[in-house]
Amino acid sequence: MSHVISKNIRLWAKDVKEATVLQRDDQGRPHTVGYRASALGRSTHYTLEYDYSKAPNVLSWHLVDGDIMRSIRGAYTLKEDGAGTRVSYDLAVELVIPLPGFVKRRAEMRILSTLKELKARAES
Repeated sequence: MSHVISKNIRLWAKDVKEATVLQRDDQGRPHTVGYRASALGRSTHYTLEYDYSKAPNVLSWHLVDGDIMRSIRGAYTLKEDGAGTRVSYDLAVELVIPLPGFVKRRAEMRILSTLKELKARAES
């Protein structure tokens, strides 16, 4: 999973324009990563810190710094299901300014599209 973060994220997360590993943990995995992405029609910058303490089943992250986000907490949870691996995605985002409902729905649709891109990448 850490390889997807540091090397391949732009292959499946089309809104991510740049990902820079700022710090690695003692196993060489990305620990702190800076991102530049398109969000809601503008460019945004944010830094996430990754937590591998429950690896290999869970990869979680939280916001260290961001220009339009007050907080982000998320996680991928991987579970074997016989024929493959089921991935669950949890995400909570708090923005600096509130968004109208139609803008939130558009953002939700973009996140779902990105998850479909990740699924296609994982299955290829």
